[in-house]
Amino acid sequence: MVNEHRSGPVRSTAAREAILDATSRLFHAQGYDRLTIEGIAKEAGVGKQTIYRWWPSRGALIADCLVDGRLIPVDFVVPDTGDLLADVETWLRSVLSILEAPQGDALLRSLVAAAADDADVGVHLSESLGVEQHLSERLRGGIRDGQLPADAPVAQIGRALLGAIIVESLGREARDPDGVVDLVRYLLAR
Repeated sequence: MVNEHRSGPVRSTAAREAILDATSRLFHAQGYDRLTIEGIAKEAGVGKQTIYRWWPSRGALIADCLVDGRLIPVDFVVPDTGDLLADVETWLRSVLSILEAPQGDALLRSLVAAAADDADVGVHLSESLGVEQHLSERLRGGIRDGQLPADAPVAQIGRALLGAIIVESLGREARDPDGVVDLVRYLLAR
């Protein structure tokens, strides 16, 4: 007779996946404000203590979901066609497409609320959108290619663009994606 009992590591892996899946489902359905560890535990079929074994807070759990690409697609790569402005606009429009999807603004507002509770969420949000890695790398390429001044504040430009996206979403006003694109054109104009 085959032993059908699962071992500890398999059970732990299955529980961890169930928790991440449940968190993602509930986050998309309810938003961050209504997301609770109790609700996640119930949805995942585990005890709260199992969640707290791996994540010290709801924000840390959201951060892991972000890193895994369970909340938004990860790795928004900035193309390098030789035209810095066109490349950054392409990246920006791919990021903005998330917000244009149903519940996109609510998703971003929930991520911002989670980032306010847990700094790691903010770091992972920026990383997921490719601001620190891909956008900064492409902006440095613009410096190398003479499309930006040598002293261009690469990190601050990336943060300004991310901030503009977030502020527009938080305002809950009619979206004007071209407004953020206009900001890009202004910041990158020579």
